[in-house]
Amino acid sequence: MTKIHLETFGKGKSIVLVHGWAMHSGIWREFAQQLALNYQVTCIDLPGHGHSEKIDPFTMERISAELIKITSLPCFSKGEGICWLGWSLGANVVLDIASRYPERVSSLILLAGNPSFTCSGLGTQKWPGMDVRLLDDFAEHLNKNCQATLLRFLSLQVNALPDPKNLLKKLKAAVFECDAPDKNTLQGGLDILKQADLRPVLSGLDLPVSAILGGLDTLVPVAVGQKMQQLLPNLELNVIDRAGHVPFLSHSRETLAIISRFMDKQCI
Repeated sequence: MTKIHLETFGKGKSIVLVHGWAMHSGIWREFAQQLALNYQVTCIDLPGHGHSEKIDPFTMERISAELIKITSLPCFSKGEGICWLGWSLGANVVLDIASRYPERVSSLILLAGNPSFTCSGLGTQKWPGMDVRLLDDFAEHLNKNCQATLLRFLSLQVNALPDPKNLLKKLKAAVFECDAPDKNTLQGGLDILKQADLRPVLSGLDLPVSAILGGLDTLVPVAVGQKMQQLLPNLELNVIDRAGHVPFLSHSRETLAIISRFMDKQCI
C-alpha cells in the first residue's frame, strides 16, 4: 500500500482538503486550523507530493484510489459522508473521486477549479480555461529548470492581486517546506490538467456542489462559473471579486465564511 501522508484537525462534519499541482498539504495549514474550529479537517498530500510516496504512473485513477484507501481508515468511518474540497488540480481529483466512489462523497467544494482546465471550443461554445500552450511551455521548462518553473507557476497565482510580493513570499515558504515532486509526477499532473475533461461528471452529479472562484484568477477564468452552472443548475456559485487563484490565502475570511455556510446546510 502506498504511504499517503495526512493531518487531521478538529471535530465535526468531515472535510478533506486536496491541494493543487506541485504543492503539498502544508499550503493549507493556517487555513485548515481556522476551518477546524468547527469541522474535522483532513489535509492530504497527493501521491509523490510532500511526504506521500509517489505512484507510477501519476494518473487520475491511481490518485483517486489512493485517496479513497487512506480515507477508509477508522477515523472516517462514522457513518456520515465526507465533503471533498479540491483546489485547482485538486478540484479535478475530487470530481473524479465523486464519479468513481460516490458512496464516499457527501458534497463537493471546487476552489479555483475548472472541470476542463484548458480553453477549448469557439464562439458561444467556447469553454473558458488556461491556454494549452502555456501548459506545454511549463512541461518543456520542467526538464530544463524545475525550480524556476515552479516559481514561475507560483507567481502566476498571485498576479493582479493587491499585495503580490507578500502572497508570493507566503506561497514560497509553504511550498518549499518539502522537496518538489519529481519530474514524472509534475509532468503527470500537467497531463491531467491538459487532458482531463470532468464536465460530464459535473453535469451528472446528484449531490451538493459549491464552486468558489476568484474574480482576478489568471489560471481559472471567473467566466467558467456560469458555464459550470449551465452543466449543473443546482451548483452554488461564489465569486470573491478581488481574489486570484489562492483565495484561501489572500481572502481567507471570505473563503471560510462561504465554506461554513455551505457546510451548515448539509445534514450529518
